[in-house]
Amino acid sequence: MYKFERLKVYQLALDYIDKLYLVAAKLPRNEEYNLSSQIKRAATSIALNIAEGSTGQTDPEQARFLAMAIRSLLETVACKHIIERRGYLRANLLLM
Repeated sequence: MYKFERLKVYQLALDYIDKLYLVAAKLPRNEEYNLSSQIKRAATSIALNIAEGSTGQTDPEQARFLAMAIRSLLETVACKHIIERRGYLRANLLLM
């Protein structure tokens, strides 16, 4: 088992990915290559950056990867705002 697999934040990131994939699946088909793809890529990037930054890195390198994970999280929040503004899903269905 790798160090990142034991991290609570990594496990939470995986749960978040699952939720956002469900949200993406509910978006209109015309958003398949735009908003749906973007929210899935951003969510996935959270977990990938946590994993990449967790092992064999200096403290500054680890901080850099965690900062990228946070930026990806913020990107998913912006996607949520767009989804809400476009009226694609009711707020209580966004699961975030």
